[in-house]
Amino acid sequence: MASSLLLVLLHHSPPLELLLACCFFLFLFKYLHLKPNKSKRPTNWPIVGMFPTVLANLDNIHGYLTDLLRECGCTFYFRGPWFCGMNFLVTCDPANVIHVFNSNFANYPKGGEFSEIFDILGDGIFNADDESWRSQRRKAQILTGHSQFRSFVVTCSREKVEGGLIPLLGRLAERDAVVDLQDVFLRLTFDMTCSLVFGVDPGCLSIEFPTVPFARAMDHAMEALYVRHIVPTPCWKLMRWLNIGKEKKLAAAREVMDEFVAQSIARSRGHGGRSLLTSYVNNEEQEYDDKYIRDTTVNFMLAGRDTTGAGLAWFFWLLSKNPKAESKILEELGELLKKKEAHEQFFPVVFDTEEVAKLVYLHAALCEALRLYPPVPFEHKCPVREDVLPSGERAPPGRRIMFSTYSMGRMEGVWGEDCAEFRPERWISERGGLRHEPAYKFMSFNCGPRTCIGKDVAFSQMKAVAAAIVCNFRFEAVEGHVVKPKPSVILQMKDGWKVRIKKKNHYLQA
Repeated sequence: MASSLLLVLLHHSPPLELLLACCFFLFLFKYLHLKPNKSKRPTNWPIVGMFPTVLANLDNIHGYLTDLLRECGCTFYFRGPWFCGMNFLVTCDPANVIHVFNSNFANYPKGGEFSEIFDILGDGIFNADDESWRSQRRKAQILTGHSQFRSFVVTCSREKVEGGLIPLLGRLAERDAVVDLQDVFLRLTFDMTCSLVFGVDPGCLSIEFPTVPFARAMDHAMEALYVRHIVPTPCWKLMRWLNIGKEKKLAAAREVMDEFVAQSIARSRGHGGRSLLTSYVNNEEQEYDDKYIRDTTVNFMLAGRDTTGAGLAWFFWLLSKNPKAESKILEELGELLKKKEAHEQFFPVVFDTEEVAKLVYLHAALCEALRLYPPVPFEHKCPVREDVLPSGERAPPGRRIMFSTYSMGRMEGVWGEDCAEFRPERWISERGGLRHEPAYKFMSFNCGPRTCIGKDVAFSQMKAVAAAIVCNFRFEAVEGHVVKPKPSVILQMKDGWKVRIKKKNHYLQA
């Protein structure tokens, strides 16, 4: 019967319809005549390559890639649709990571393809290569490492947690309201990052949950950037030229972001302050033009806002599933709290970032959450010159190599048989101190020369937030609400995390 239908189509169909019909019958033959196969390896179809498998697993793409890489020994060659430039290596092999990101770093610049995808970042540090990158990184390290800025981080974190986050959670607890905790954390980190970068608190974290144009523009930008990763390059470029779909939203988002930055630059000229923007605008050693400052500040915003907010959401979700870990954090904070005055031991309890900086178990628990749910779930590179990876695969010039940081945290060969478990103890040495894990297996803050400059800032913010919340509140998950990763450039929860918030009258009450 199938052969008769095919003959009819061959006789009557125009060329395009005939092509579609042939693809359909190839698909039908594959699944009707071959034995069921539990392998995760995708079929390499004519014309469309392995792209149908990506579409079929898009809702769980990180989980699918993890299973695939586990089956294939940590490295797999993906073949996309013909002539679309979507062929690339996918790997989570630590040996490949250290080779590309460190040992042979000079052969793997960001390159033109990367900067074209992330064109909204302009010529900022994440897109820059060679001397431009080195110059920007030196300047950023000096500014973020300065004692004045470090003090500013402490002040901003304390003020936002004590004056914004804790009161908001308290009011939501009194209302017994259902709230998306991920949204709360993203609002918190947006305000905190805006304060550090621009010296302005946009008030995104408030009981009204207002829509802030700059924050919404960043959301639209992230969505468009993800689409650019999963569709053939000619497709999103055509959408950009036609100004439709996500590309239209991206263009509008860029206008909003550029206007906000321009207004912030104008406001900062000649005025004092400790924000990063002020440091660049009023720099006495070197004058920077507005485009340089725009690109620099937008890079800082995109790096600091979503990553920290998503990391906090996954941390508390994991903590809710592991009450023993929460109890150990409370014990550690209890020792710290003994040093405070008696009147500070009741609601609300707030800590300075300096107070919680050396807490071992809290730091270990945050690292464990970042291992399982890295805020940036994948990285990609292209070699300039012919290379051979330690895993044996050839890497000719221009070959895209995708590194799945999400999958790496779930590989038995990298983290042991208990790699899927949330176990902060793996980060603690036998002597009770923090155990160092190399960046080539723990890539949440990148690896090699491009290791994240804001790593210490991110940890200090997360610790201040985590300590205050653990002492003052507990969360009850809404029954039936499913938490799973969202396919995105930043590893967020697809539908957030819906909870009810309960106050702890005393920090020792679970």
